[in-house]
Amino acid sequence: METPLTRNIALGKMPPDLAQYEKAGGYAALRKALRMAPGEVMAVVKEANLRGRGGAGFPTAQKWSFVPMGDDAPHPKYLICNADEMEPGTFKDRLLLEGDPHQLLEGMIVSAYAVQADVSYIFLRWAYKLAAQRLEQAIAEAYRQGYLGRNIAGSGYSLELHLHVSAGRYMCGEETALLNALEGKRANPRAKPPYPQVSGLWGKPTVVDNVETLCCVPHIVNHGAAWFKSLSRCSDGGTKLYGVSGRVNKPGLWELPMGTPIREILEEHAGGMRDGYKFRGLLPGGASTDFMITDHLDVAMDFDSMQAAGSRLGTGTMIILDDKTCPVGMLHNLEHFFAQESCGWCTPCWSGLSWVEQILKGLEDGKGQASDLERLQSHARLLGPGHTFCALAPGAAEPLQSGLKYFADDFDWHIHEKRCPWK
Repeated sequence: METPLTRNIALGKMPPDLAQYEKAGGYAALRKALRMAPGEVMAVVKEANLRGRGGAGFPTAQKWSFVPMGDDAPHPKYLICNADEMEPGTFKDRLLLEGDPHQLLEGMIVSAYAVQADVSYIFLRWAYKLAAQRLEQAIAEAYRQGYLGRNIAGSGYSLELHLHVSAGRYMCGEETALLNALEGKRANPRAKPPYPQVSGLWGKPTVVDNVETLCCVPHIVNHGAAWFKSLSRCSDGGTKLYGVSGRVNKPGLWELPMGTPIREILEEHAGGMRDGYKFRGLLPGGASTDFMITDHLDVAMDFDSMQAAGSRLGTGTMIILDDKTCPVGMLHNLEHFFAQESCGWCTPCWSGLSWVEQILKGLEDGKGQASDLERLQSHARLLGPGHTFCALAPGAAEPLQSGLKYFADDFDWHIHEKRCPWK
């Protein structure tokens, strides 16, 4: 049980069906949770120090605690699984969705019980066709077995669960934009407060949690908070799915103790850089995180350590920059994506990101000027936290601001030589 999230997953094989999942201990956590009070379930998750695996790292039980409880609480309440995994470089949730769908369902049902939700949705990325098929099958099996629907396992608790396949925009991964999309509206972010836990889907209390986060919940209930914390190398409880993409020998995904150092993941699990390539930097948690360089290789991949080092854990999936890839071109590619995916709700985002993309394109095309660097620095500052409705633009500013810092010579070369040296 050192790798609880992936214990049932075997690449190239079908995921366990309901009978196989039960044989491996599945749904024991649900039966156990239904014998507990909802507050007791919430308490054990809080003691386990489970932090959200979607990128922000907010304590899961603390988020749940904001949901109104008791006889006077408004209903229906909702619990939503955010499976809209569109962060560039991130593919961890796909493994869980395709490889062990019943684990997610059990985590959702237990979590829904903790906040006394009546209805649950899986908001799935449109491109995850195989995941959709396997989830639909697992949901049908769970209904037939009585784990979903009315009076689950004779407990008196009822939950309806639906799969919603997204039309497909990066913006839908932002929780309030996701809620608007579920309501059939344009996926724009909502002003906060009120927060979704108080007024979310159709104005009712709503919890939105990530796939990996929810998959941790049944293991915490089954084995206890102390066990979950013992899996980690830091104060954050549990394991983490870490991924590496780029020119390494063994790109992939591994379940490791939370707090595993970057160097260990890169060199031992990903096999180091391919022959003929040297390491220059990495984005540690998907595209919307700050670059880290050789000086940071011994930093632990946990929320607090990464923040102290000047970046974020994000999704924990590294994108590697090698010495034969242009960092300016890489940034242009990323900012092009973010500019396309802006929902247009606030001016700094839709206008600012378009300007950033144009400036970077000019540098790549040999039309850059020294004043462009000042403009990029200004945009990185003005797109930062506090200037936009949501985190899309601040996330886009993170690789930009750190790229300007760590790869200044590459920017200067583009300006003075009037071309990209990698073209």
